[in-house]
Amino acid sequence: MFKGSCHCGAVKFEIHNQTELQDLMRCNCSLCQKKGIVMATAKLDDLVITEGADKLTLYQWNTKIAKHYFCSVCGIYTHHQRRRRPDEYGVNVACIEGVDVSSLTNIRHTDGRDLSLVDEA
Repeated sequence: MFKGSCHCGAVKFEIHNQTELQDLMRCNCSLCQKKGIVMATAKLDDLVITEGADKLTLYQWNTKIAKHYFCSVCGIYTHHQRRRRPDEYGVNVACIEGVDVSSLTNIRHTDGRDLSLVDEA
């Protein structure tokens, strides 16, 4: 299990049923490009908001399929329900306790502009 939170700690979550972070990726859609984050994958049932669900704010645009959540107090993006795979969440790896994002390898790149996957260069 992994634990994580936003910057101010108002939103806390857990990722269950994983012994390692899965499917690390970066996306180049217009929002992710500006966020510049690395995401891990969690099934909908495996991501549990343990505190602060009432502090999460939803952001959607364009097709309004993806659901991007961020803390209404500190503004940190914690996770989103994916457009292409709505049975999964993308989780901001920088919000997970004990993870040094700069030491991560094997990060795949996703072309969110046309929904096809692009291998890491």
